[in-house]
Amino acid sequence: MRRTQGVCFIVLSVLALALPCGARVWDVTELGARGDNEANDTAALQKAIDNAAQAGGGTVYVPAGDYRCGQLQLKTGVTLHLEAGATLWVSPAREDYRHGNRFLYARDQNDITIQGRGTIHGTGRDDLQRRRGDKRPRPDWRVGILQFIGCRNVTIRDVTVRYSDSWTFDLERCENVVIDGVSILNNYYRVNADGIDPVSCKSVRISNCYIVAGDDCIVCKTREGYPCEDIVVTNCVLESIATAVKIGTESPSDFRNILVSNCVIRNSTVGIGIYIKDGATAERIRFANCTIETIRQPELANESLKNSIYPIFVDIEKRRTDSRIGRIRDLSFSDIDILSDNGILLQGMTAGHLEDVSLRNITMRVDRAFDYATRRKHVGGTVQPTEDRRPTIYAQKPAYATVANTDGLTVENLRVLIPDEIFAQHPRGALSLHNVAKATLRDLRREPAGVNSDVPVVMLEDCRSIFLTGCFALPNTGVFLALAGPETADISLRANDLAAAKRAVNRSDEVPSGAIRD
Repeated sequence: MRRTQGVCFIVLSVLALALPCGARVWDVTELGARGDNEANDTAALQKAIDNAAQAGGGTVYVPAGDYRCGQLQLKTGVTLHLEAGATLWVSPAREDYRHGNRFLYARDQNDITIQGRGTIHGTGRDDLQRRRGDKRPRPDWRVGILQFIGCRNVTIRDVTVRYSDSWTFDLERCENVVIDGVSILNNYYRVNADGIDPVSCKSVRISNCYIVAGDDCIVCKTREGYPCEDIVVTNCVLESIATAVKIGTESPSDFRNILVSNCVIRNSTVGIGIYIKDGATAERIRFANCTIETIRQPELANESLKNSIYPIFVDIEKRRTDSRIGRIRDLSFSDIDILSDNGILLQGMTAGHLEDVSLRNITMRVDRAFDYATRRKHVGGTVQPTEDRRPTIYAQKPAYATVANTDGLTVENLRVLIPDEIFAQHPRGALSLHNVAKATLRDLRREPAGVNSDVPVVMLEDCRSIFLTGCFALPNTGVFLALAGPETADISLRANDLAAAKRAVNRSDEVPSGAIRD
């Protein structure tokens, strides 16, 4: 007992040294918390929070122990410090919640910190609607971990969260948020168990996090009248049965200035996804220096997920027939390594094109065979289709990178590497463009070259103002470039070496005779 008291004294002394002059520390055990995994410690922890707030700020110290709690309301100037060995066990009882269904709650508060090496243990341990054949209904009461609304200067650092039953960190209209070194370990097969959701937030920095989620790991959303902007995600490891890094689907207001870099995405149905359904403009968005591995065992997931696997997926559509058409522009992907059996799909609408998109230094290794006959675009939310065949028409094109309905495109140093036996079973190209204008294509390669196949390395259908340069046809290439569609025009080939191809360019009959400029 004396040793435990001595350790607590040392820890509290260190905390005191780290605090601003005059700040105080409240040890929850001194206010009645038992930490014995039996008593309800909500009152003691809330009293410590209230005392710190009333004093103008301070630290609520939770030493090692097991604390069963209902909802805690955090307040301005309060730091909640969970010591190593401390676990907050989330109450599942509805009567323990006054403000919605989140364990930690704050509204219009500032300068809030949650930190320490402790753990928050949620209530969503079991599978729910993600495994094949799981038809059980969703419960009408599910508890997430955190909801902050309209808060400024929020820091969440180093804590571990396990088994959130709903959105783990729900941040709405918050500004200046730092989330660093956090582990979120939810059930991979539990629906709605998102990781971090910045909703209409500004100036959010997410770094050095490890997230396993039964829904999206990190997902930016918007509410009407409130954009989501100035978001940085870096140095994270992410695993999601849904989408690892996502923008949308809730998108009535704009997204801008978003950078995702140096992330490892693994075992995810969609690695990176952008879904604009409600009229927003998404602009100045960059993904760089990432590795992506798609879901390892799709046969265990429900059928809809199995047929909509994408390392990168970008889509504009109307959620309803009366929805506004959104925009995606100034979007770049660079230095990305992919391991998947499914290809990239970037598609605008006929009436709403993607604008100024770049793919640079993309290497894709195909590890398994997958039949595109049942492949559909990833919906990512409720929608009423408004364009005939659009859920499948581009998703099923025989290519590992497909871009459709786009104005302004750069593809540079694209490598697609396919085992011979998989190519023989499903011959596909490296790049397929449909209704694309003003594109520069440079240094594109598919291995194997496809000596006995009519499937080209590059396919252009109804494309205009395309500049193909710096490409080299490997020995035994069957067809390097194929052109189709009556709208194809102004195709320029410069500084390429396609001599090793059995057929360098294959032009279908409907392509105008003057479409190619050598």
